[in-house]
Amino acid sequence: MDRKSWIAIILSVAGLFGWQWYISKYYPQPELPPPGVVATPPPPTVPVQSVAENIPEAPPTMAPRAQSLERDGVEFVFNNDTGGIEQVVLRMHMGENSEHLALNRSRMMPVGALGFEPGEVLGGFTMHADKAAARVVFQKMQADGLEISKRFTLTDATGGKNQYLVDLEINFRNTGGETLTVPDFFVGTGGAAPIHALDLPMYTRFDWGHESSMSKIDVNWFSASSIPLIGIELHGVRDLYQESEPDIRWVAVTSQYFCTILTPAAGSPTKSVWAKSFQAPKLDGKEILGIQGGLIQGGPVLSPGMSETRTFRIYAGPKELPNLRELGPTQDKVMDFGIFGFVSEFLLWAMNGIHDFIGNYAASIILLTILIKSFLWPIQNKATNGMRKMALLSPKMTEMREKFKDDPQKMNQEVMKLYKEYGVNPFGGCLPMLIQIPIFFGFYSMLGTAIELRNSSFLWVQDLSQPDTIAHVLGFPINILPIVMAGTMVWQMIITPKTGDAMQQRIFYFMPVIFLAFCYNYASGLALYWTTQNIFSIVQLYLTRNKPLPILEKKSVVAKRQAVLAKKKGKKRP
Repeated sequence: MDRKSWIAIILSVAGLFGWQWYISKYYPQPELPPPGVVATPPPPTVPVQSVAENIPEAPPTMAPRAQSLERDGVEFVFNNDTGGIEQVVLRMHMGENSEHLALNRSRMMPVGALGFEPGEVLGGFTMHADKAAARVVFQKMQADGLEISKRFTLTDATGGKNQYLVDLEINFRNTGGETLTVPDFFVGTGGAAPIHALDLPMYTRFDWGHESSMSKIDVNWFSASSIPLIGIELHGVRDLYQESEPDIRWVAVTSQYFCTILTPAAGSPTKSVWAKSFQAPKLDGKEILGIQGGLIQGGPVLSPGMSETRTFRIYAGPKELPNLRELGPTQDKVMDFGIFGFVSEFLLWAMNGIHDFIGNYAASIILLTILIKSFLWPIQNKATNGMRKMALLSPKMTEMREKFKDDPQKMNQEVMKLYKEYGVNPFGGCLPMLIQIPIFFGFYSMLGTAIELRNSSFLWVQDLSQPDTIAHVLGFPINILPIVMAGTMVWQMIITPKTGDAMQQRIFYFMPVIFLAFCYNYASGLALYWTTQNIFSIVQLYLTRNKPLPILEKKSVVAKRQAVLAKKKGKKRP
């Protein structure tokens, strides 16, 4: 390899170590209290916006008792004290240590919990479960005569999204002799936390839909923030996130591949949403943060003997795009595909379609990559031919730069004139890469949130949704596919015709660094895709480099020759 190739490799390694430093510095793990000290959350900063005197203090906490309802491999575990879904066990999905995956496993706040101040759950409910009817009912009587009932019912239909759905009805009834004003109350989404120790914090999010839009924060929103290197503090630690929009349609807490979505009935008096962070259970000895939230609605005014019911639907399951789209408008936005969402959706559809035929996701990614590269073959050939012409033009360009080295403006004018005379596009070699960028980021977003690759293996790769770590050296993970990916990028650059354009070459030499940083601790399926497309491009370059060199002619000469040929052809016609 030449000197520039070695420089590219050194820069790639430096970029890799820089990315690891960035992750450790700007995604810090929370500090735990000393042993024996129980961490208590700070008091909420947002007051209840109702007549709180009608809701007396909750009675002493009852001993928790669990009851389960199960359907199609999904187990909903209910808690009688807080009156909600303590956790959702997905028996068809595996978490760390080959255990069944459980949503809301931290049990900080049950799904469907009720309270009057963000983060403070109302307790003291009694529970009655009817497994035959797939229903659990909770009741609580306040001292002022307000009776609160909550009924969770598993939907009748099976299959698809239905196995993850629970209908929730909350009924407020005034059993006393005076009018009661129920304060604004929240219904909780439960909590979400990383499933694997290597899941990035940006996937632990609180999302909420309003009209046709989605707003979101990730768990790092609560941490202190400062400008890197300079150290200027932007904001301190934040305890509570609360926002309001006129048409709130749903709220959700999400991890990388799973979510819990709470949807109120249309027309409900929803006022705002809130979210908080919490310390989740350790993963591989690492401390991690989770996120929890809720939906705030205005409380009813009840005359003696009157009641009012609020209805909600809960989805607790994987981020499967078809299922999410059936839930209602905009709920598929929890996939968060980003600006290249249309590309991500097409790639997901194509990958799943290929998988239906061949039954292996790694092979599906490889075949999909080959199909994409085959479609782009003519563009790549044209770009390669253009770069070969640029290489032939390089001596003339060097002569021009030397001639006008003291007049940069004149030099640029003459160089552009040279390009125009010979019909050479100086940026033609960048076109295939520019086309690949949306596809790369489409794969990046799709593989980061779509659940299909979880627990799918390939050769030494145990899980295509996780990095393919084979060992650790001094605590640093050794991931094979990203390293192979960077190596094939350098190989591709070595055999690519040199254009003589310094800026374009500098861009190319930085690409392995950028892509290695993006892929090193990401889903190995992404590195598999990019490695496959690199190998395909290398084969294509070897095939085209053996073709005869293009003829470097001025456009005026080519035009005259074509005119003469056209004239001769016209004379031969009868």
